This record gives sequence, structure tokens and C-alpha cells, in this order.
Amino acid sequence: MRDTATFMILGNICTRNCAFCSVNKGKPLGIDSDEPKRVATAVKDMGLKYVVITSPTRDDLSDGGAAIFAETVREIKKISDNIKVELLVPDFQGNKEAIDKVVLSGCDVLGHNLETAAALYPFVRKGADYDRSLNLLNYIKERDSGILTKSSIMLGLGETVEEIQLLMNDLRTVKCDLFAAGQYLSPSIYTYKVKEYIVPETFDAIEKYAYEIGFLASKCAPYVRSSYLADSFISSKK
Repeated sequence: MRDTATFMILGNICTRNCAFCSVNKGKPLGIDSDEPKRVATAVKDMGLKYVVITSPTRDDLSDGGAAIFAETVREIKKISDNIKVELLVPDFQGNKEAIDKVVLSGCDVLGHNLETAAALYPFVRKGADYDRSLNLLNYIKERDSGILTKSSIMLGLGETVEEIQLLMNDLRTVKCDLFAAGQYLSPSIYTYKVKEYIVPETFDAIEKYAYEIGFLASKCAPYVRSSYLADSFISSKK
């Protein structure tokens, strides 16, 4: 047992309509102010040492749910400051006050996924913006240069190797520290179709390139996902 787990907070309904995702779309319910304490209780009961916290996008909330993210971190850290907490956050529509809340929460890793190459955003990530996501990661480093930032992508959506290398260079330009890439697998017959199954050698080459351009840690393989062996990114930093 790795003593790690991922929790999704802020409900199960997303306000965006990304073509690759099967999370329910629509009008979310209100927030549960007790959720941070309940997550912390679960962390304690499970004896976890590394926790990933994520959520659907909540554009219906003025801060995108940032306050609940931050409070969840604080409640977990009350148990023990030795418990590492990684946040995987939406873009908060670029709201810097919201981003400040998660930066100052005390989390150990702060992640935001680019998901795919910029050219595919109009087809795959409707409602998202490539530059806005990069600016979010850049702003995190401006506010706290010591915080570890992370981003993940999916391959097989129709991108080229050159487009992925450009994306990776863009991430390093905003000083992103940790990088992951995995094979996209369509979660239903109604979502975006897989365009290509990427061979292991391509994943190996992308991971090698990640280290060459300065990422501190990277995992690139077919079954890698955002929270895949998340705790090992810190321990495997080069």
C-alpha cells in the first residue's frame, strides 16, 4: 500500500463541456462547507501520507471553489504537517484572487493540466484557454517560487510530436516543475474519439525530452494519469 489517495471535492457536476470528459455537465449544487473536515477525517482514518485533491470546474462560484480547496488543505495539515497535499485545480477563469487562495493554502504541489496541444483546444477543451492555463501556472510561481507546479497531458487526441514538444517548452517557460503524459482513452461512445494509440517508444522519448529541458520529474506511459503515483514525483526529482 502506498498510503496515497485522490479525492474529488465540490460535487460531481462540471460547468464546462470538454469533449474528452464524461463527468456530468450542468448546473452544480451548492457547496458543502463541511466537506474539508470530512475529507480530513477520511485522510486520518485511512492513514494517508500523500493526498491529491481535485474537483470539477465550478464556474458558478465566484472563486471557482478555491476557498474550499484551501480549507481542505488546512484541515489535512491539522492532522500532521508531514502529510503531503497535492492540489489539481481548474483555471478559476484566471481570477488571481482565487489563485492566491490555493497558493497560500500550504499545499506541497499545485497542479493544473494543459491536457492537450494548443491547436486542439477548440475541439477538445471548449471553454478553456491555453494561454490562460499557462498564465495560471506562471502566476503561481510569481506568488511563490518555492511551490512545486505540475501539469499533465493526454496523447492520442490528434496532436503531433512537435506540438507536444512546443507545449512542454511552454510549460518550462512558466517554470513548471513536474510533467506527466498518458494515453487518452475515450470514456464513452459520446466523448471525443481516440485518434491514435501511442507506442511506448514515443512515451519514452517524450519523458527523455522532459528531463532534457529541465523538468524535475516526469512520468510518460500509456496508463499515466494526473494523480498516477503522485507521491513518487517528489521522491524522484532529478
